Amino acid sequence: MMNELLWKSSVEDIKRGYAYQEDKEKYICLMCGESFEEGYIYQADDELMEAKKAIVKHIGKSHGSVFEYLINMDRRYTGLTDIQKELVESFYKGIPDKEITKLHGNSAATIRTQRFALREKAKQAKIYLSIIDLMNKGMELSEKNVGEDNKNQLIEIHSGATMIDDRYAITAEERENTLKTYFLPQENLKLKKFPAREKKKVIVLKKIAGAFIPKKRYTEQEVNDILKSIYDDFVTVRRYLIEYGFMERTKDCREYWVKE
Repeated sequence: MMNELLWKSSVEDIKRGYAYQEDKEKYICLMCGESFEEGYIYQADDELMEAKKAIVKHIGKSHGSVFEYLINMDRRYTGLTDIQKELVESFYKGIPDKEITKLHGNSAATIRTQRFALREKAKQAKIYLSIIDLMNKGMELSEKNVGEDNKNQLIEIHSGATMIDDRYAITAEERENTLKTYFLPQENLKLKKFPAREKKKVIVLKKIAGAFIPKKRYTEQEVNDILKSIYDDFVTVRRYLIEYGFMERTKDCREYWVKE
């Protein structure tokens, strides 16, 4: 599960696999959202432990390791090619270069080139993150000085997005205008028509996904009943909710749930 907390966490927190929320006094797993509150004693494998130790235990038991979780994320998140992923896994396991050449059929020269490329990519990533951080701080300062509203701010991309491209470059103003255009002006969620343009589809689908309760499992009939109250062609909406990564379902289609 990709969640907003993961994206907003520091590099150090991501490497540990958990973040600490001071206001709630909780340690939260960045991979599944499981939390452990300070002041409580937890039991795992007949052992009693405090919250911090409990979340480390949880990560090892439920996710194997943070590295395994991160390396198996989709390429759109890691930026690693299949070859780079294989080599990174081998480097992580401490496999000698000679063994790597046998395992993957790469030449020694290829391995050296890829190792160099990964090192340079890491350097670039540090500079890139620094630039973006400074840019965001500069934008915040500029908005405070000139008193601008947030209409031109880009909205967050939902974590289940299956293909991240310019269709997700949506401003708050675009979202507001699209919702006014496609939904009836009443309290109950009612769609006038389903949009044809990709960007507007994303906005409309995100709004509809909000009609479902996070973490709740729905039967297909329950999903249909909710969508029918929103739009007559509920089958199309249901299909797009899955296709665009707003919802997931089991292979037998017996259970549906909203991606968090």
